[in-house]
Amino acid sequence: MLPDDAPRSTEICPGCGAVLAPADGGPAHPGASASCARLFEVTLRGLREDGGSHPVTATVVRLADAAYDAQHPMTGDDGRLRDALDRLGAPADVDVSRTPPAWRTTIADVAADLDVIDLPVLVESWARAVRADWTAAPVRPE
Repeated sequence: MLPDDAPRSTEICPGCGAVLAPADGGPAHPGASASCARLFEVTLRGLREDGGSHPVTATVVRLADAAYDAQHPMTGDDGRLRDALDRLGAPADVDVSRTPPAWRTTIADVAADLDVIDLPVLVESWARAVRADWTAAPVRPE
C-alpha cells in the first residue's frame, strides 16, 4: 500500500471517469481533473487554431466543447449543462440532476484513436455517444 503522499501513477477524472496519468497545472475546467482538461486542450489545439478561418472546423470545436461540458457537469450549474445538452441536440426532458452512470466515450478515447481516425469524425461520434448516454438516463416524470 502506498503512503497518502506517494505520487500516483494514474488519476480518475471526477467528471468523465477517464483514467489518466496525473498532470499538474495546466488549464482548469469545472468538474474535470487537471489531466483530463489538459488532454482536452491538447487534443483540440489544432482545430481551435484553424477554427477562426474554417466555419466547419469551428462547428466541430463547438461540438467538442458541448460534449466535454456535458461530461463534466458541476453541481448547482444546471444552466451550463443544459446549454451543452441543447448544443448536442438532447431532448429538453433530459433530467440534468441524474448524471449517466457510465460514459461510452470520453476525450481519452478520442485522443487514443487520433492516429487512425480524423479528429472531426471522432468528435462527431463522441458527441453522439454523450447525447445517447444522457438520453438513456431516466427522464423526469411529467
